[in-house]
Amino acid sequence: MRILLFIPGSLLLLLSCLASCNSTYTSKKRGYYKIDFPERKYVKFEEPGYPYAFEYPVYARVVKDSTYFDRDTLNPYWINIDFPVFGGKIFLSYKAVGGRSTYKIKQADGTYKDSAGVNVFDYMVSDAFKLTSKNEVVASSIKDSLFQTPNGITGVFFRVGGNAATAKQFFMSDTSTNFFRGALYFDATPNADSLRPVQDFLQKDIDHLINTFRWTNKTSTSPASGKN
Repeated sequence: MRILLFIPGSLLLLLSCLASCNSTYTSKKRGYYKIDFPERKYVKFEEPGYPYAFEYPVYARVVKDSTYFDRDTLNPYWINIDFPVFGGKIFLSYKAVGGRSTYKIKQADGTYKDSAGVNVFDYMVSDAFKLTSKNEVVASSIKDSLFQTPNGITGVFFRVGGNAATAKQFFMSDTSTNFFRGALYFDATPNADSLRPVQDFLQKDIDHLINTFRWTNKTSTSPASGKN
């Protein structure tokens, strides 16, 4: 005697799906969009009244930092170099050594309060290292290196490995009058693999900015003067 099994259509579809799910799956390597990098050309940033000047790429734009422009006159020389095609920007901040700026002071309840304070060189250097060390949670490495530019300006460059919010930071100073800091950020979730080609490309632009950088309010930084 033969037994006939009646399998509803919905169950047959489910069995078919289960069978296909058990089939061999071949993983594929993760791919990223190809990026066409622009030709390198540079223009000067040399605005009247600014204590510094440098060269930046023509495919970028310099804009005032909206966080401080028209809101905090203690920091009138904070600007950003935006790279619209890459979704990134270099935050550039300036402080006069011995001048006054707004600092965020941690309160007993864990909140922060704005407070005006004096720009002490040693404190600003310490803050630059602290800001970089905040990436330690996600960073695979943090390397700092001392440099001196063709214009005789000294500074420190930070390279942060891993999925850090900013992989490249630096500061420059003459220790007595000017302090300048920069940090590269992207408008995307940090991913070292996908961002590496862009970071490598922009590294040369950051190098160019640093090597063409000069103070415009102090002539003693010239190598010929023999002063730091």
